Amino acid sequence: MLIDQVAILFILCVTFSLFTFSKWRYDVVSLISLILLFITHSLLVSFNFKSNIIIDKSQIFLGFGHPAVITVVAVLIISRALHNSGVVDMISREITPYSKNKYSHIFTLSSVASILSGLMNNVGALALMMPVAVKTSAKQRRSPTIILMPLAFASILGGMITMIGTPPNIIIANFRKDYLESIKSQALLDSGSESYNYFLSKNIELTNFEPTAFSMFDFSPVGLSISIIGIIFITILGWRFIPKKSYKKPGSESVFSIDEYITEIRIPENCKLLGLKINEVEKFTDDKLSIIGTINDKGDLDKVNDNYIIKQDDKFLIKTDPVDLKLMMNDLEIRFTKKMRQRIDKLKDDNTTYKELLITPESKLNNRNRTYLRRCSSNSLTLMAVARRNKPIRKGLSKIKFKVGDVLLIQGNADILENLINTLHLIPFEEREIQIGVYSKITLSLSIFIGVIILSIIGFLPTTLAFILAILLYVFTGILPMNQLYRFIDWPIIILLGSMIPLSNALESTGTSAILANILVSLTDGLPIWMIIVIIMIITMCLSDIINNAATALIMAPIAAGIGFSLNLNIDPFLMSVAVGASCAFLTPIGHQCNAIILGPGGYKFSDYWKMGLPLEIIIAIIGTPLILYFWPV
Repeated sequence: MLIDQVAILFILCVTFSLFTFSKWRYDVVSLISLILLFITHSLLVSFNFKSNIIIDKSQIFLGFGHPAVITVVAVLIISRALHNSGVVDMISREITPYSKNKYSHIFTLSSVASILSGLMNNVGALALMMPVAVKTSAKQRRSPTIILMPLAFASILGGMITMIGTPPNIIIANFRKDYLESIKSQALLDSGSESYNYFLSKNIELTNFEPTAFSMFDFSPVGLSISIIGIIFITILGWRFIPKKSYKKPGSESVFSIDEYITEIRIPENCKLLGLKINEVEKFTDDKLSIIGTINDKGDLDKVNDNYIIKQDDKFLIKTDPVDLKLMMNDLEIRFTKKMRQRIDKLKDDNTTYKELLITPESKLNNRNRTYLRRCSSNSLTLMAVARRNKPIRKGLSKIKFKVGDVLLIQGNADILENLINTLHLIPFEEREIQIGVYSKITLSLSIFIGVIILSIIGFLPTTLAFILAILLYVFTGILPMNQLYRFIDWPIIILLGSMIPLSNALESTGTSAILANILVSLTDGLPIWMIIVIIMIITMCLSDIINNAATALIMAPIAAGIGFSLNLNIDPFLMSVAVGASCAFLTPIGHQCNAIILGPGGYKFSDYWKMGLPLEIIIAIIGTPLILYFWPV
């Protein structure tokens, strides 16, 4: 093994480790990987070692201009345009009558989410369908817990249907063209090379062969079949695997009327809790209020002494439902702390409202605190309470660091709140109605979308340019305002892709992917092809549950293609197995953004995901393999 191959394997191990431990977000890890590539290559060259880690150092940032990256950006912008036109809201309104029966409720929502995910980014599709799911659940007095996980999983499944449904598909589509161009170049240079023999065995005339990417609907035969079977499983059996102890109580139209909001109160003069011991409060309030900490004069949180007798002006950190809290403030005469009360009164005006806001994976509030929130709003909002489902909060509001899936109850001016929602990438759900779009533009927006897809299919325009044309037409027609043009781009994903593409290229240029492929081929020697496909898919699934699915696709694509090349077989089924596996992140809330978004609203625990996700992944591996080999024979 050459020294640059050892170096690239070391960088790969470091990158995997950083992804796994999650100390830093995936975009930061990918930048670390990019810097390590450059430094390692420079050191090897300076010590007179041959290195193919980077072919041209001036093109180290070329990944950010890669067609896969531009396509992902374009898809995210188009998703917003479709939302603005009213397409999604119209569909949502039409499916509401099908929510009366539990099975039809899950099936209808999951099916629509899956279809939308095939046409737009699956995270965006989930965010748009969540309010519909919660509203219909409340109307039917049904726990949203049994609806939201099937909805999230269906959104992920739907991403498999088309090239634009999920970043891994876009990556695999473009990788196919790049890889075939690479081995074609080698074959033309050396008629005795493995590459030349590969094309010879396929009876392919090199001079007439033009490598192409997977097209928009090349993923559809396998992806659509898997989505249909997956949704049927989710509808009939899947939701039953969600533990009943995780079920949220039904009845509220707000996703986040959770019974575990954390806020701060004080005990005024006539409070009915005066004289009670702390351990008597839960029974006194019929389990509607729990004291989880005592706030001292310095504002710090002290541990609870169960035998402490409550006195006037005591301040506590409590856990309660906001609806129950409102009633208890009247019935028991408890109050917010003076600082919070003063802030509420100071900022109150005729346009004051309350909103419950979900922190998404893209939100700038992730890992930030109340001070940052105030700074972003020019000190014009009040944080009333915080809800978190996967871990108990044992800190005062001023010291809580927000996490993805947290729900913030915020009071403030409606216009300022609306601006905050957009700039910080939050999702509002309190009293959120389905907003009916400008229906006169639905036909226009769909016509533009279908039109550019046709231009791409017939080869008049490359897919990336076709999507850019669609964006321009959406801007010209007023469907997409200029101030929204870049607002909804998932920038961490873009940084991840642009930074990881050089690592993927380095695996090929150093010959490391070929070595790994040959090792896997030797380990599976004598096994049938279908079993090798299964192994590739399972490895990809496991990686996707630990690290970002786009990063998984970038790393596994050259290895899978190398296996197909080493076996002198068509590389397409091997790449398709990576595409399917990378989209199967169902075991943890960190494996996919859709899983992270529903963690708080659904009231799930970390361990709830695999109970429904593992059977689903097994089913996909069983049915996906014959589907891949049928539609993409070796």
